[in-house]
Amino acid sequence: MRGAMRGRTVLLGVGFWLVFLAAVRVLVLPPEVCGDVTTHGLRGAATAAARWIQEAQRPDGRYIYIYDAEADALPAAYNEVRHAGVTMALYQAAGRSGDAETLATADEALRWMTERLHRRDGWAALTGPGDTRAKLGASALMLVALAERRLATGDELHDGLMRELGSFLVAMQRPDGGFHVAWLVPSAVPDIAGSSRYFPGEALWALALLHEALPDPGWEDAARAAARFISTRRDDIEDVRFPPLNDHWAAYGFAEMAEWGLGQPEIDYARRLAARFGFLVRTEAQLEAGGLGALVRGEPRRAASLGTWVEGLAALWRLSATDDRLGDLQPQIEERLACAAGILASRQVGDDAAGEFGRPALALGAWFSGGETRMDDQQHAFSGLLYAADALEGRTRREPLRDGGTPPGGG
Repeated sequence: MRGAMRGRTVLLGVGFWLVFLAAVRVLVLPPEVCGDVTTHGLRGAATAAARWIQEAQRPDGRYIYIYDAEADALPAAYNEVRHAGVTMALYQAAGRSGDAETLATADEALRWMTERLHRRDGWAALTGPGDTRAKLGASALMLVALAERRLATGDELHDGLMRELGSFLVAMQRPDGGFHVAWLVPSAVPDIAGSSRYFPGEALWALALLHEALPDPGWEDAARAAARFISTRRDDIEDVRFPPLNDHWAAYGFAEMAEWGLGQPEIDYARRLAARFGFLVRTEAQLEAGGLGALVRGEPRRAASLGTWVEGLAALWRLSATDDRLGDLQPQIEERLACAAGILASRQVGDDAAGEFGRPALALGAWFSGGETRMDDQQHAFSGLLYAADALEGRTRREPLRDGGTPPGGG
């Protein structure tokens, strides 16, 4: 009798641990679903995203900021930082496709920005409609857009404006390599109280591209100071809870600076950043698997977030192909990049689903979250998918060829 009870106790104990381990497997370590990935499919999804941006441009050069499909409404809100970023993506698309219509659409958006510049002391800064603040990020991404236009066309028309915008970024840089968040137009002083986690990365990438295009004295020093600040101080100053901050802009900047020779603090940061992006992608892939794991991990991330993870991983892949100190990470980066890009592409609205929306033209090629899509959803998805396809094909150079070609291994 005692032996039988002992046997039941053992079986109950084994059963408990089997249930416990099964729960851990489902809730903590659920399977990942990444979706099918082909570079042809990724490029097709990127093309559809760029087409959405073109369809969403208004007559005055702005874009439709939000399409609320559930209410069938177009809210009036707008954001000049995102306007500059979306225009940047269009110039990237024009550079790859060689399409004159895409370039013309981007140039209309550029005209909207040039009409809203605030100039002072040899620099220029982008302000929003009626805005009294010239945000660092808006001018930084406008500069990136102009650099992308120059890469796409070889046109030097805006070189003077690029220098003016770069001068604004330098004027806003602090002694520690960080940046003031904005210029207060009425009082003619920088905002020394405000903060932005991502503006420093945007400024870093803009300065790096400016140095590559127009290597005047000062741009490189400013970019290096920004890179060191981001690598060693930004996360602490901004009180990032789980460092490093998943900053794709910094990844772009580091990849651009790879041939200059990065310091060890920047390389150490890049390794941590790759791990951070990898963790985020793993969580999203487990959510894709559904089940109880999805209940624990919450709702899928919108394309404006997931797209940045793809962008960041693609940039770090290029960096790992250039700097041997990151070469050991390249297989893992590539695997996470393929997974994230596959998830992103699988969530895009295609031809069949677009017809179910009140405005099919604003649904086709878009990504929706909570019943709405925002212009930067398509921006980040486009750039991420484009550069993910490059990486998976082994193309180590980001800039376009003038004929629009994209051969593997660079050009």
